[in-house]
Amino acid sequence: MTPREEELVARELLEYPTLVGVYFKEKRWAELGALVRFARRDVPVELAQTDPALYRQLREQITRFFLLDGDVFSLEALDAKSQSKSLSAEVKSCCSERGSPSSSD
Repeated sequence: MTPREEELVARELLEYPTLVGVYFKEKRWAELGALVRFARRDVPVELAQTDPALYRQLREQITRFFLLDGDVFSLEALDAKSQSKSLSAEVKSCCSERGSPSSSD
């Protein structure tokens, strides 16, 4: 995921906090990791001068995220799960291209 894609996903999840539970159930670890990274980095102070309304909105959303127990997410665990999921998908795709072992007998 590119940094811009991470930011867009994080901003969507901050705007609609109920989606966090949906993403968790769907095991969308990369997106949840992007949210935690974005929230921990906080909003750049420079944004307060260039777009005060957006700065205020993001600060409120990040505060709400942490008040709703967003700090219980382990970034390291989310990243590990995301890596594991992508690796598993690569292995499945590789196996499906070659055919299953039982079909080659």
